[in-house]
Amino acid sequence: MIATIFLQAAAGSQGYGMLIPMVLIIVVFYFFMIRPQVKKQKDQKKYVDELKKGDRVVTTAGIHGRIIDINEATFLVEVDNGKIRFDKSAISLDASKALNTPAVVKA
Repeated sequence: MIATIFLQAAAGSQGYGMLIPMVLIIVVFYFFMIRPQVKKQKDQKKYVDELKKGDRVVTTAGIHGRIIDINEATFLVEVDNGKIRFDKSAISLDASKALNTPAVVKA
């Protein structure tokens, strides 16, 4: 009985009818989910690569500090009570940019 149902469904003329919506779902998923995430990762990598000694940063854990040394994979960050070494991936792009952007004063 089940084999008959499958054979009838396969013989139908709706072979391409399901293909078009699936392709559209994949395209929408790519443009709304995957592409923005890849762009954000590229921006994060570019920002971290451009950091230099003396830049103020905020880590993903919320720790504020100033970069005093840069290695291949880590930063040495000076905080109020000493120095802490962080992995480069621990730097928050959005929070660090907000910290380094001068505040606009409305008159």
